[in-house]
Amino acid sequence: MSTQPRAAAVRAGLMRGGVEFRHTMTNFGELLGWLWLPIVALAVMFVLRDTPVPGTTFSLGAQAVPGVLGMNVVFSGLMGLAMALTMDREDGTLLRAKATPNGMIGYLVGAITAKAALVVATLLLMLVPAAFVYDGIELGRTGSWLTLVWVLGLGLAATLPLGAVLGATIENTRSLGLVTLAIMALSAVSGVFYPLTALPGWLQGVGQVFPLYWLGLGLRSALLPDALAVAEVGGSWRPLATVVVLGVWAAAGAVLAPALLRRMAARESGSAVATRREQVAQRPA
Repeated sequence: MSTQPRAAAVRAGLMRGGVEFRHTMTNFGELLGWLWLPIVALAVMFVLRDTPVPGTTFSLGAQAVPGVLGMNVVFSGLMGLAMALTMDREDGTLLRAKATPNGMIGYLVGAITAKAALVVATLLLMLVPAAFVYDGIELGRTGSWLTLVWVLGLGLAATLPLGAVLGATIENTRSLGLVTLAIMALSAVSGVFYPLTALPGWLQGVGQVFPLYWLGLGLRSALLPDALAVAEVGGSWRPLATVVVLGVWAAAGAVLAPALLRRMAARESGSAVATRREQVAQRPA
């Protein structure tokens, strides 16, 4: 089979993703919708700026900044993609994409491109002012930016497929609220707001299973002084373990997401869309 139609679908998807990204960045209300939660978290961390990390003289507020940025990657990327897929399934957008030759390829490339670009943009929008507000954020080193690039790239590879999995399996947008609560609970045991070493051993184990902890750890290794590694599990940044764990999640998502998305697309029909629209219309205002 010729690859030209698929290549054309990919190009169309990239263009679509660019249009969606520009729309988000120029729509103040929508952009604020993605930024309000990390902004609130950073404000809370500012209150803790004079509280030291246990065993150091470094600000606990500054130490938590990379974790908050990692949480933003999860919400803007993972939850953003899950929400987009769920909403587009409800309003029939996915059915129209399915009816177009290679339309699902173009749709998914566009959705992933838009969310990945949104993650990078919102991270920079928060990181640059945070570097001026919180003492200790190190952006002047070349190594900081190199580490930031590979951690963010691997983090997106680990989390975006999970967003596709959720979007392919969740029936309606109302169910996403439960997922949001679960992620908030997970952030509490992932070292986002406080060093993981301060938690009981079994909670440390739970936190290290999921990618949020490793994404936050990698961002801390990029943005904080090396001396802060003493507050981490094992007393180091563990870059190899970060690559392995995030890589495993990325590989698992790359295998699982396409299969679930194909199943979701196969089940799409006009009657299914009509049923969902009726259910949405019957929801209380």
